[in-house]
Amino acid sequence: MSFPLCEHCTAGYVLPGTPKGTMQDGAYFASGADANRAIVLLTDAFGLDLVNSKILADQLADTVGCDVWVPDQFGGYPLLKVEELDHIMPKRPGEKMPFTAKLSLIWTLLKHLTGFISNRPSVVDSRVKTFTMKLKSEKKYEKIGTVGYCWGGSTGIRLASTDIFDSAVIAHPGRCTTDQIRAMKIPTSWLCAEEDRSFDPLRAEAEAIFAARKEKSDFIDYEFRDYKGTVHGFAVRPELSIPEAKEGFEKSFEATVQWFKKTLWS
Repeated sequence: MSFPLCEHCTAGYVLPGTPKGTMQDGAYFASGADANRAIVLLTDAFGLDLVNSKILADQLADTVGCDVWVPDQFGGYPLLKVEELDHIMPKRPGEKMPFTAKLSLIWTLLKHLTGFISNRPSVVDSRVKTFTMKLKSEKKYEKIGTVGYCWGGSTGIRLASTDIFDSAVIAHPGRCTTDQIRAMKIPTSWLCAEEDRSFDPLRAEAEAIFAARKEKSDFIDYEFRDYKGTVHGFAVRPELSIPEAKEGFEKSFEATVQWFKKTLWS
């Protein structure tokens, strides 16, 4: 069985700040100026327990100007806890993980194996679909976009083949396949790390899949952005003390804002 979790999904750095939104029906909600559009933010493996997704939701609501929702992909049980990992992952491209750190990572993942199984992709996808369809029914949003980080990026890729979202931003996704990428049918922005063992093998082919649709009936708007000096996780869990990571985080956030302003209001 394959899960969209890669080793870098387990590197956790906490963003500064205090969430300003509220919890509604198990999801975090940040209110925006335009009540006719919304963004569904799909978290990494740390789920709602890591404050980063809430802080990003607040910032997106303020800068994009629409409602932002962060559903609980994991049914109340996030796959991992930041404090278990103690920043054992490489922070810069080219850094190696010590053997002892690899052993610690393997042990941590084994401890959470049951959680990975109970939150397999089909289960997570169903939760997100149900949540988003309820939003459409109750809130009557004209358009809904999604931004997914790491594990949530993999979820976003799979759901971009359906009709529940109108636009997507995929940031350093976890495990995915070329077939899943080929099935995507909504405008998509890709935010890519310089070094990402999870997505690097598919990076060139993913862009080629979208480029091959140019001037064809199935063409969809897209962009691929690469951020020098960054590793997997930089757009949601940056090590802000590293200038390249901080710059990549800030520029990728601005790219996300501009993509949604372009696609949700067109």
